[in-house]
Amino acid sequence: MTDWLAFCRDAAAAVERALAELPTRTDREPVVALGEGGDETTAIDAAAESAVVSLLESLHAGGVEFTLVSEELGERSFGVDGLRVVLDPIDGSMNAKRGIPFFSLSLAVAEGPRMSDVFFGYVHDFGTGEEWVARRGEGAFLGDVRLDGPGPKEDVEILSFEATRTDLVAEQIAAMVGLAYRTRIMGSLALSLCHLAAGRVDAVCSLKPARSVDIAAGQLLVRERRLAIELPEAGPFADAPLDVGARSRVVAAATPELCAELYRRLSSSR
Repeated sequence: MTDWLAFCRDAAAAVERALAELPTRTDREPVVALGEGGDETTAIDAAAESAVVSLLESLHAGGVEFTLVSEELGERSFGVDGLRVVLDPIDGSMNAKRGIPFFSLSLAVAEGPRMSDVFFGYVHDFGTGEEWVARRGEGAFLGDVRLDGPGPKEDVEILSFEATRTDLVAEQIAAMVGLAYRTRIMGSLALSLCHLAAGRVDAVCSLKPARSVDIAAGQLLVRERRLAIELPEAGPFADAPLDVGARSRVVAAATPELCAELYRRLSSSR
C-alpha cells in the first residue's frame, strides 16, 4: 500500500528545490503555456508540476496505477486503476511569482471520480512550512497534531475571500456588511480552507468558480472537522467531479445554514 504522506513530503521537497532554482520574480513569472484549467502557465507553475510528475512517474514505475488530474496538464493516465491523484503543484501562483510567502502544494488521492471519493488530502504551506493532512474517517491534522480545538465561529469574525480580482471584491464586499466583522484576502484557496479547519478564519468564499484541483485536499480537512462546504452553483458537493473544470463558487463555514447565507449574500449583489 502506498504511503501517501511520505510521497507528499517528497513532493513538497521537490517543489522546494524547483523554487530554489527559480529564485526571483524574473525567473518565475514568464508565461510558458496555457494550462488545461484555462489559466496561464508560468515558469514556476511548470517547474513545480514537472517536479511532482517526475515523482509520480517513479511511483507508477513501482507498480502504482492512477489517473493524474493536474492544474496544468489536465488528466493523464498512469495505468487502469480507479485511483485519482488530484494535484495543484502551486496553489497561490501569483503569490509565488511575486515572493509573497503564502502559497501551497495541494494533493488529494481518491478512490473514484467524485469529491466524496477523496480519502487522503495534503496541503503544504511553503511560507510557514506547515503541513496539513486529512484522512477520511480519521480526522484532520496540522503536522502530527489532530485539529480538535475550537473551530470557526458562527458569528463570523474573519471572512476569507479568494479568487479576488478587485472588481469581484468591489461587487461582493458590501453584501457581507453585518455578517462578517473583518475580511482577509490571502491568495491560496487550499490554505484558506485549512485555516478554516483550524478555526483561524470563520468562513471562506471563492468569488469565482473553483476547480477540484484547488479544493480536493483542503475540503477533506474541512469535512473531517464536521464543518460545511458547498458548491452552490453545481449541485451536491459530494458528486462534484474530480477534473479541471471550473463549475461553482465555493462557500465554507461552520454550518450549512451559514454557507447558505454566505451564498445568498454573494448572489444578491449580482
